[in-house]
Amino acid sequence: EFSHSTLTFSCPDRVDPYGFERSVDFDYDSYEELMSEYLVVLTRRSIKWSKLLQRGNKLQKNVKVKRYVRKGIPNEYRALTWMAASGAQEKLERNPGYYHALLTGEHDARLVEVIRTDLHRTFPDNVQFRKTSNPCLQKTLFNVLLAYGHHDKAVGYCQGMNFIAGYLIIITKDEEKSFWLLDALLGRILPDYYTPAMLGLKTDQEVLGELVRVKVPAVWQAMTEHNVMWTLVVSRWFICLFIDVLPVETVLRIWDSLFYEGSKIIFRVALTLIKHNEALILQARSFPDICDHFKQITKGAFVEDCHGFMQNIFAEPGSLSMGTIQKLRESCRARIIAEESR
Repeated sequence: EFSHSTLTFSCPDRVDPYGFERSVDFDYDSYEELMSEYLVVLTRRSIKWSKLLQRGNKLQKNVKVKRYVRKGIPNEYRALTWMAASGAQEKLERNPGYYHALLTGEHDARLVEVIRTDLHRTFPDNVQFRKTSNPCLQKTLFNVLLAYGHHDKAVGYCQGMNFIAGYLIIITKDEEKSFWLLDALLGRILPDYYTPAMLGLKTDQEVLGELVRVKVPAVWQAMTEHNVMWTLVVSRWFICLFIDVLPVETVLRIWDSLFYEGSKIIFRVALTLIKHNEALILQARSFPDICDHFKQITKGAFVEDCHGFMQNIFAEPGSLSMGTIQKLRESCRARIIAEESR
């Protein structure tokens, strides 16, 4: 098992604690500096979490726990907390044998083929997903995606789900838990993101546009003037929940709050990236410039310091209630439906 031990984080290893190979130009010095500070935070958090969950305490949703989650869940408590906070644990307990039954039932040949095609494209830079590794997580990933495709026939399988399921498997190291967490994300937290019409996804990209119009109007203006559709620059943020967009540790911290607080976290992250980098985005002089600057804002020290970044997402965008988001969703969804039915 991976642990947040000093050893794992400080040796200049080619592979990170989650199995991802580091790039050739990986800056070990600044990483070590950052991690030496972050390890102090992790150790402190770990002590607090072990007290919170001692003697098999069930995780209760309250202000204290929300604060704990925002400050980061230690890796050893992540699976347990994600399962409890998202309602996945309750569904697993209410449906004993269901996951296994999905795998042993009859399979749709087309679904099997589509999933198989995507397996080797999933995290080629992660040693745990290589055919040579033992165990090879590709088989686990195949099972989770196949079971989900039969469980939610309206979704079946859609590209992007492989990355999300892959992350869930890396963290939980458990097939059935990964399946129920995928169900929590796709069925409840992000409804209609992966259905064939992707109406939920299209809606939320437009909602982000409306939020930027209010909170970062100069960027909204620039996007309008250069005729850049939001989907071009942010679709991967939403579809992959920041996987392969932001550093692994930062993505996991975002997911901690996503499972606990729901989809508004995605908007907080997106708004923070845009607001914090407003000056850079506004330097763009053309359509390609804007697209390029949106790639740049997901890299560098600001996003690598996952602890500082998370503090920022709860401060920089200002207040953002679920009520506001729901209202915007209703108006944006209606607009998209009207446009598509023309």
